[in-house]
Amino acid sequence: MFFSLIEKRRSIRKFKSQPVEKEKIDRIIEAALRSPSSRGFNPWHFIVVDKPELLAKLSQAKPHGASFLKGAPLGIVICADESKTDVWVEDASIATIFIQLAAEALDLGSCWIQIRKREHDSSMSADAYIGELLGLPENFRVESMVAIGYPDEDKKPHPKESLQMEKVSYNGFGK
Repeated sequence: MFFSLIEKRRSIRKFKSQPVEKEKIDRIIEAALRSPSSRGFNPWHFIVVDKPELLAKLSQAKPHGASFLKGAPLGIVICADESKTDVWVEDASIATIFIQLAAEALDLGSCWIQIRKREHDSSMSADAYIGELLGLPENFRVESMVAIGYPDEDKKPHPKESLQMEKVSYNGFGK
């Protein structure tokens, strides 16, 4: 089941207007809360957004690569308390991919929207923009957002032959 899930998962940027059922949202959040965390610190926090006007504002967090969130029925903002651990980025990233894989398992499409180290505009980071918009505490940082919904585009899996096997070495680089 896992291998078929990762083989078919693709980044979906076009969604049907159909809302995501609460039961599916609950399962996705459960998956996120079960994601591994270094030393069990669990620094992450998840903000589920289903209000179209708020999704539209979040879609403006950065100039490129977030606009499709406006057309999604659901978004999840993945943030973390940077004061809890020095590996909050890794913990939040792992939780983000758990969210994406859970969505795929529930026949939903999703796409990761990178926020950390991205700019909103010349005077503000995307992280600060979202933090202000959502009222995040000062010690919380946004790693990513995930757009989720029923896919309105059909993407075929990447063929196995397209995998970059030359980027795999055994027992040393380039071997």
